[in-house]
Amino acid sequence: MRRILILGSTGSIGRQTVSVLENLGLSAAGLSANRDVDRIEEQIRTLKPPFAAMSDPDAAKVLKARVADTDTKIFSGTEGLSEMIREADFDIAVNGIVGMAGTRPFLEVLRKGKPVAVANKESLVTAGPIIKEEAKKYGAKILPVDSEHSAIFQCLQAAPPARRLKKILLTASGGPFFGQTKDQVKNVTPEMALRHPSWKMGAKITVDCATMMNKGLEIMEAVRLFDLPEKDIEVLIHRESIIHSLIEFDDNSVLAQLGLPDMRIAIQYALTYPDRLPSPVESLDLTQVATLTFAKPDLEVFPATELCRHAIREDGIYPTVVNAANEVAVYGFLNKKLSFPAIVDVVRRITEETIQISNPDIETIFETDRAVREKTQRHIDSL
Repeated sequence: MRRILILGSTGSIGRQTVSVLENLGLSAAGLSANRDVDRIEEQIRTLKPPFAAMSDPDAAKVLKARVADTDTKIFSGTEGLSEMIREADFDIAVNGIVGMAGTRPFLEVLRKGKPVAVANKESLVTAGPIIKEEAKKYGAKILPVDSEHSAIFQCLQAAPPARRLKKILLTASGGPFFGQTKDQVKNVTPEMALRHPSWKMGAKITVDCATMMNKGLEIMEAVRLFDLPEKDIEVLIHRESIIHSLIEFDDNSVLAQLGLPDMRIAIQYALTYPDRLPSPVESLDLTQVATLTFAKPDLEVFPATELCRHAIREDGIYPTVVNAANEVAVYGFLNKKLSFPAIVDVVRRITEETIQISNPDIETIFETDRAVREKTQRHIDSL
């Protein structure tokens, strides 16, 4: 029986991973969360893991008292999380931690030589070269969990030894404002932006889908994961969210991975790779879908992907800057301090004002992330 370490077990990816574990009868080697004591207590009592960690020390104290009647050892703070990773006995870790907080745990798992099923795109976007170097050094696999990157990974299983990959086609739902004009999106509210047409996700990533910034981050993630230049990664609007991505080989043959829009398919494939097991997800009935549509993205109304393309072409510190500024800007929008179009405007301005640092080390990346967040917040507060 595979033992699974779930980092970020109370978030959207973490909760769906728990669902996959329960369906397959896998065991939890450890769980981690930030502050959600109620949910992780419930998970501890259900899964009975030997270890759990809370990044927030105060939450860790509360959790420790609540589960004192169990055999689960509780770790506290960011160092406690690292300690849990070092101590836990697991076969694969799922990194579902949101944001830059998932980077150090990612590296800790790789240094144990263990595979990581990664849903934390921020780590790959900002520290991709460092993460890949550590994975190579310790012989650890990185298995994508994002639906699009999982689809690409699955399609690549059919590639020849020389790979012969011509390009990647990343599909995107287009978000709730597909087809709207610049004037129409000026008055978008947070409530409107959070109504995603296909997927159920957290607030931040749902807004990123609405601005198409999420697709830009996914372009950068694909560059890191699949060693393909940005110019060979195409974005394709596919409203039905049935085709999760495609690849094209040198002979112009195109392969696609299809399925209902349910993250448990990608999560389960990462956990059981290279095997496939029965899934709780409903079977795809194409006669019910009936029509699959495709369109090019409107880069004038949704310029975020082009901003991300520029960042990954320049590389260095720019992917970190875009990621950090965007996160602060999204929360500025959710708190009604920024308009919807201003999210990308703010990210662009902060990026343009940043001096490039080539080949940054991990501490430079974290320091830049902190400084950019502070600068972005000051800029928003001054508006």
